[in-house]
Amino acid sequence: MKRTQLYLEEAIWRDLHARARSESTTISELVRQAVQAQYFSNSEGGAKAMQAFVGIRKQTAHEPAAVEIVGGLRRGSRLVRLSQGERHS
Repeated sequence: MKRTQLYLEEAIWRDLHARARSESTTISELVRQAVQAQYFSNSEGGAKAMQAFVGIRKQTAHEPAAVEIVGGLRRGSRLVRLSQGERHS
């Protein structure tokens, strides 16, 4: 198990705290259950959420490749000169 830290609005924390007390559990356990239900359950909503997340950085047909984007940002001909064997003195 890994530890993480969350920042919650005061009203949300109060509601979670009250619910945890009424269910004799912890806020951490309530959060774990909510994450499990939202993102990892067999429900259609959870499956859609995970599919949307998994493909978030998948390249689309109209999107240039990362190499092309970075290459377009570079200026100058240093890389061309180096590939042709010229050296900077």
